[in-house]
Amino acid sequence: MKRTLTGIALILSFVSCGDVVRTGRSPMFLTIDLLQAAKGDTPTQFSGALLSDVLTIKTSGGTCSAQAPCQVIFDDFGQVVLRTPLKDVTNPSSPNAPTTNNEVTITRYRVVYRRTDGHNIQGVDVPFAFDGGVTGTVPLGGTLTLSFELVRHLAKVESPLTQLRGNRGFIYTIADITFFGRDRVGNEIQATGSIQVDFGDFADLS
Repeated sequence: MKRTLTGIALILSFVSCGDVVRTGRSPMFLTIDLLQAAKGDTPTQFSGALLSDVLTIKTSGGTCSAQAPCQVIFDDFGQVVLRTPLKDVTNPSSPNAPTTNNEVTITRYRVVYRRTDGHNIQGVDVPFAFDGGVTGTVPLGGTLTLSFELVRHLAKVESPLTQLRGNRGFIYTIADITFFGRDRVGNEIQATGSIQVDFGDFADLS
């Protein structure tokens, strides 16, 4: 009986250690405090969800006018606020307290779109996933705000978004965005957040 209990204890110990290992070797967590999005034609107006217009009608600027409106495609943007809390907070004043070596530099991100109905074939049901480059360092004890491309211009001229032009169809998705970085001693770290992204030809709904 003792051998059985010892075996169970070892298994539970390994499972627990495995959970810790999967969080990465960095002594810090990468935490997303806020994730927002903005339409390409209003890039400073961020909100908690995105109505991504696959084709925007412009009636001013350049050669565009009310009499001769222009059809324009904009990419859309995201904005994230990141911080790096300490994993071990049992004794923050100990010699193992964080130093500038624990500052985390973000170098890239990945966007994956998914639908809640389970139809998730890229290029058919949802836009293709993509990786992007973005760089910034989360200061020790502070936060970092980064802007990044959330919906690429290219996605709006590819299937399935291009089929939304001129009709009243919509594609409702959740965008999962993962941010990747390293602390100053090379430990990799990442965090994932999600935001609602609804695609449609909203200019033609007025």
